[in-house]
Amino acid sequence: MKIFYGWRMVAAGSGIQFLQAALLHQAFGAYFAILTEELGWSKTALSGAAALQPMEAAVLGPVLGWVVDRFGPQGMIRIGIFVFGIGFMILSQIDSIAGFYGAFVVISLGSSLCGFFPVNVAIIYWFEKYRARALSTLSLGLAFGGIVVPLVAWSMQSFGWRSTAFASGVLTMLVGWPLARVFRRRPQDVGETVDGLPPATAGEAQSEEGMQREYSAREALRTSAFWLLSLGHGFALLTVYAVNVHAITHMKEGMGYTVAQAALVITLMTVSQVGGVIVGWAIGDRFEKRLIAAVCMLMHAGGMIMLTFAAGPAMLVGFAVLHGGAWGLRGPFMQAIRADYFGRRSIGMILGLSSLIVVVGQIGGPLIAGMLADLTGNYRAGFTVLAVLAGLGSLFFLLAKRPALGPGRNSA
Repeated sequence: MKIFYGWRMVAAGSGIQFLQAALLHQAFGAYFAILTEELGWSKTALSGAAALQPMEAAVLGPVLGWVVDRFGPQGMIRIGIFVFGIGFMILSQIDSIAGFYGAFVVISLGSSLCGFFPVNVAIIYWFEKYRARALSTLSLGLAFGGIVVPLVAWSMQSFGWRSTAFASGVLTMLVGWPLARVFRRRPQDVGETVDGLPPATAGEAQSEEGMQREYSAREALRTSAFWLLSLGHGFALLTVYAVNVHAITHMKEGMGYTVAQAALVITLMTVSQVGGVIVGWAIGDRFEKRLIAAVCMLMHAGGMIMLTFAAGPAMLVGFAVLHGGAWGLRGPFMQAIRADYFGRRSIGMILGLSSLIVVVGQIGGPLIAGMLADLTGNYRAGFTVLAVLAGLGSLFFLLAKRPALGPGRNSA
């Protein structure tokens, strides 16, 4: 039986996201803890480096969105793999905070070109009926990437962070390049249809799709749903990015854990994330995604409170289960909801413009936690603020109803 090519792209995209999660996003906390101790740089300074990737993604977002809509994401992903790998090699040679920031500019550029945004848009082009299922499967790469964080932390402690960074660059190129070559722009390019349906069924699906509104980026900006979804997504990432950057250091300095022990908690969080993804795979195309996302925001908030005031392993387990489960369940729905509401025609530009709002959470989470930790000597104040904001963020999803159909273009 022939496998729909879209699922091959999902597998390749999952592999690329695995590399980014394992080597950068969830491993950054280990770099953070070791560099703080070894080089004496402040938490605020290192938090600023963590903000570079979302800042670059936000600034480039509308441009990348236009390029993706016009030319497809496949070339961008291939270039990004190369730049991402080179960035890690540069990181292995730095000896100053300026060099650290410079390396992360390169890493962040590569991450933007081959990461979450272009890979998700690529998959959206190939799926309609099974979109939430495909995006949930795609995000397994991000989840499984966190499971190997203890291995990355062990490598840093055994071979040094410089050797680990250089090896990360080499691994990215050797593994990532073949995966990047899998991507194609549209199903028609390989003689297939959206969702891999038989021609007759695909024709019926396209007829139904023709009844749905296809929004331009300008039209999407005029809806309240665009702004509410972007704000809800941004508030969710306040906690996600703060945890990725600061959780290991919090457990190391505030609770006396070693980096390797703290990384095990991140591994449990990631296992829970995988569980959330599997639940999303099962229910994402059957229930209203915005309501599920609203519940996930409350789970993020509860998890952050448990991490903040953890007095032992039990509360850390609670944090890992709640936060990881919410992340895995909610994450894939963020792009799926936008595609459901606004269609595929201008989805690259719409997601690119959304990134200008979402970036506030990506930057704000690590900076709020880092600055308040430098001021107070611990993470309690910063993490508490972020937990409250995550809880309030659930309201954005509750209010983000599908835009009413009106005059405008459709897919026909």
